Amino acid sequence: MAYRMLDLEQYQRRQHFEYFRSLANPYVGVTVEIDLTDFFDKIRQKNIPFFLSFLYIVGNAANSIPQLRQRIFGGSQIIEFDKCPSSITVLKADESFAYCDIHTQTPFEDYLVEAKNAQVAARVEGNIDNVTNEEAELSRFFVSSTPWFTYTSILQPTPVPADSNPRITWGKYHEVNGRIMIPVSILAHHALVDGLHIGNFYKKIEMNLVELL
Repeated sequence: MAYRMLDLEQYQRRQHFEYFRSLANPYVGVTVEIDLTDFFDKIRQKNIPFFLSFLYIVGNAANSIPQLRQRIFGGSQIIEFDKCPSSITVLKADESFAYCDIHTQTPFEDYLVEAKNAQVAARVEGNIDNVTNEEAELSRFFVSSTPWFTYTSILQPTPVPADSNPRITWGKYHEVNGRIMIPVSILAHHALVDGLHIGNFYKKIEMNLVELL
């Protein structure tokens, strides 16, 4: 994955970066309910799978926010990837799961074919050990869903020491006052990402829901 190194001498958030990366728990996380009603009607009419369609929406929204493509490198530097794949969880026949990288930065029709093939391969031979190299691991968005239940908040597992990969999760869609709603959560490293950037991420999701189909 191509990336560039940020010049910390010119980085406008350097004080924030130094402060938040020193904390024991440097993450910021929120859950927001997204209205899927019109989008859900479109994909149902076209018989397009919901998970992959929504992953395309979310993955492209995350890639549109530069701060979500930034990672802490070597403990004290910041790199920014040109684009980031979504590392999703795929449920296997034995009810364990595997990780699978999906690239959403392609035309939607091509993406659907590639993503379906990647899911099939992961169900057969995938596992949770997909660390190929440090660069590939750093580039990923960690994406999962809980289609068995909805929620109002979620606690994400994180490593020690803290990493800087955003974690994005959504729950089961459900009806609220005649509208189809879904909880979407993001957990990001506060040394790189502020509430403004998270707000822009959710705005981009809402825009993509209108524009995709």
